[in-house]
Amino acid sequence: MPLQRRHFIALSTLAASAGSFRGALAASAPSEDSLKGWRQYEITTKVQVSEKTPRARVWIPVPVKHLENYQHTLDLSFNAPGAKKVELVAQPGSDVRMVMVEWADASAAQTVEITSRIATRDIAADLGGSGHERRLPAAALRPYLQPTSLAPLHGIVKETADRIQADAGHPRDAVGKARAIYEWIVANATRNPAVAGCGTGDVSYTLTSGNLSGKCADLNGLFTALARAVGVPARDVYGVRVEDSARGFKSLGKSGDITKAQHCRAQFHAEGLGWVPVDPADVAKVMLEEQPGGLPKDAPKVRAAKALLFGAWEGNWMAYNTAADVRLPGSERVEGFLMYPQGETANGRLDSLDPANFSYTIASRKLA
Repeated sequence: MPLQRRHFIALSTLAASAGSFRGALAASAPSEDSLKGWRQYEITTKVQVSEKTPRARVWIPVPVKHLENYQHTLDLSFNAPGAKKVELVAQPGSDVRMVMVEWADASAAQTVEITSRIATRDIAADLGGSGHERRLPAAALRPYLQPTSLAPLHGIVKETADRIQADAGHPRDAVGKARAIYEWIVANATRNPAVAGCGTGDVSYTLTSGNLSGKCADLNGLFTALARAVGVPARDVYGVRVEDSARGFKSLGKSGDITKAQHCRAQFHAEGLGWVPVDPADVAKVMLEEQPGGLPKDAPKVRAAKALLFGAWEGNWMAYNTAADVRLPGSERVEGFLMYPQGETANGRLDSLDPANFSYTIASRKLA
């Protein structure tokens, strides 16, 4: 197991068929008093390996321990009858955490249920203010200025980013640079309903395909890459919608069965403001899905979404992680991002975008 030791930290390893990872959360758990006014949800992920073989393994993303000013994970428990091992693992240098479950008996029940309890809240940056967030050292922001396998920062990415800034009059501050990129994506990109899942997040392909379209991992991934290419720290945040929108957007929420409600958001960092939320992909989603036949860019609801989603997020979504190029422990596989359960049996890889045949379900229940 040298690969696992080198790339992962085992936060908790349990041989029991059921238990809690609460001990791995205790150090950062907020008090109940500090959560007044926050929403709380219970998220249940159930996996049943439909293709039973003598060897099976699944990796299930779990909510980030803490996302600044937006989310806390309060509890994390599991039930995995017949499992050989259940392990909560983290990838050093990132905030990605996953539960890895292994089975070694084809006759055993190859099922696992993971229950997470989280707290979220609406957030909005004061873009007109000077800000009072503490300044992060350059070393802390450096990872958010690097290329990834899906988002190179040279060639067409850099050329496009520079052209956007030139057309915007070369803004000097992070907010101005990010706003120029956001406005450009909203004006030029569209949501493509034919794309599987949330898209591949392949930024070079998005820019060279001749069709600037995709889903959230594509369009918000494009925002992140273009921002990094002009020196603005930025990151994708992978997660899932957990409740209907209270802002009147029918297309921007999901409650109950959220098995196919995965969604990637994005953030950029600005001095004094900290991590600023954005979501140009959801503006494109409102244009396409808010009403039958779609909406034009100048429709009041689209304009409202555009204004809201540069600087604010609604708290009806749960974050998993901000990681890129995630290696799955015990496997040679590297995922560009981790937003879906992953699995493999003795016969090979399971399709994470086909929950019915994988099979898995995800459900959300509001607690407060």
